Amino acid sequence: MQHQGSMKSPPAGLYTEEERRRRDASPWTLVQGILAPTQFIVFLVSLGLVLWYLATGDLLEWAAWSIIIKTLILYTIMVTGAIWEKEVFGHYLFAPAFFWEDVVSMGVIVLHTAYLVVWFGDFLTPVQQMLIALAAYAAYVVNAMQFLLKLRAARLQEEQMRAAEEGGAQ
Repeated sequence: MQHQGSMKSPPAGLYTEEERRRRDASPWTLVQGILAPTQFIVFLVSLGLVLWYLATGDLLEWAAWSIIIKTLILYTIMVTGAIWEKEVFGHYLFAPAFFWEDVVSMGVIVLHTAYLVVWFGDFLTPVQQMLIALAAYAAYVVNAMQFLLKLRAARLQEEQMRAAEEGGAQ
């Protein structure tokens, strides 16, 4: 049984008014808006190449280079995302609003980096390397879903705020 004093109040929303203002004013918001779908398109192409290689044994170099390109875009989006998070929330990473997304992002980076290590170091077989890439891609999909759900929550919050403002103006 919880006591009245220990109950937590519901969160106020993803962004405060000031954070929303900083988000909308930041050039990094546009950068993230361009990099995220770009990374997703590269991911889809790369996933196709990895699966093709695993099924046929063909196009190993194409698959490998597509993973490297995907990883470089991931690094870019992580660095620019950290800058964006600093501008909006005052933290380079792990701001409360995006804490779990950032935690999973670290796992995504570790897995992508592991692929680079085994590829550049010529460790493991190509099939084993591709399996590491698939694990990285699975983690990426989970992380992308986290961010899409967060984006949807932010939009719903803003719609509710607009509706409340319009209702109060009448």
